[in-house]
This record gives sequence, C-alpha cells and structure tokens, in this order.
Amino acid sequence: MLVSPPSPVALEPLDHQIAPLREMIIRSLRRAVERGILGPGQRLVEKDLCAQLGVSRTSLREALRELQAEGVLTYMSNRGLTVAGVSRRDAENIYRIRAALEPLIVEQFIENADAGDIEALGRDAEEVIAAFRGDDVVAIIESKRQLYDRICKGAMNPVAFEILHRLTLRTSQLRRRAVVRPERRVQSISEIEALVAAIARRDVPAARAAAERHVLNAAASALSTVGAD
Repeated sequence: MLVSPPSPVALEPLDHQIAPLREMIIRSLRRAVERGILGPGQRLVEKDLCAQLGVSRTSLREALRELQAEGVLTYMSNRGLTVAGVSRRDAENIYRIRAALEPLIVEQFIENADAGDIEALGRDAEEVIAAFRGDDVVAIIESKRQLYDRICKGAMNPVAFEILHRLTLRTSQLRRRAVVRPERRVQSISEIEALVAAIARRDVPAARAAAERHVLNAAASALSTVGAD
C-alpha cells in the first residue's frame, strides 16, 4: 500500500453561499487529495478541518462519510480516518477500467459536440500543453481535469463522468509522480495533440485509439514508480 508522510494541511475557508455545503466540502477535500495537500496515510482531524474550512462538525462528517464510501478515505483502527492509499493491483485495475471507459467518452463527445464545443476543447488542450511545458504540477493537474471535464460534459454521460472522477482521484499520488518526469511530459503532449486532432476530424476510431493509448502510457509511467504488493 502506498503511503506518504503527514504534511501540514492548508485548506481555505468555504463560502457557504455558492453551493450546497456538503458538496463544497467534498469538492474541497477531493481537490486537496488530488493536489497532494492531503496525502495517502494522512490522518484527518475533524477539529482542524472544521476550523480551516469554517464549517460545523456535522456538515464535515456528512462529507467525510461520502468520501469514505467512495474509497477516497479509509478508517484505520489505530489512527482513525485517513486518506486511502492504493495498492499496485488496484492501480492496475483502475487504469484498465479507464482504458476502456475513456475511449467511450471520447466517442460520445464526437457524437454530441458541435463546432463550438470542439473549438473550446482545442483551447483547453492548448492550456494542458502549456502546463506540461512549464514546471507547475498543480497547473498540469488542473488543466487536464478541465480538459476531461469538457469531454465528459460534452459526451452527456454523467455516470461515466462520476466514475472517471473517482478513479483518477484514487490514483492521484501516482499521477503526480508521473507528470514530474520530463519524458512523460513530452509523451503526453504528443498524445493530447493526437487525441484533439482526431476529435476535430470526428475520426472516431483514431480518437478512441488515441484515448486508450494515452491511458495505457500513463499507466506504464505511473506504475513504474510502484513496487509489487
């Protein structure tokens, strides 16, 4: 099981007027896990989280229960609620599921997208490529999420959207390890360019192949950092 040493948690207070509070807490904690602010094995202290987010313990617990049900958090008898790690086998399964799911989402995007959607996707891809050429891991993660959010929403498949979001969150630590590698960044730029070009041509077989190739190469890069269970 992958774990990382505890690190200081720095979460921003929430504006309760923007969205339902439980959803806001979940979004904030997911983002903290995605960015590595909350790392695998890190213990969650309710009092500290309530103080930092500016929420009640009742609201926080509702959000924590949902994240635990999703597998993002886990309860350990000797430590309490912690951020879940991921075993190599689970990570392999997650990437295999993504390799099957993402080509489907891309195909559905092509089926439903108009010219404006494809143009917007191209702009998102440019931001991803710019982030890969920079040195900011958070910018890479955020821009890629924006790109895939665009594809999932355009595919009009909210079920797949939620599944994909949960799967990528479970492997956040591995994704961060992979994107800091220069060779993976260069490879990713080529893969994103090929994917978006195929979508723009509405070439479903090529787009599906590009989506699958991107996931499989990501898996190879990420799993190379993990030992056997």
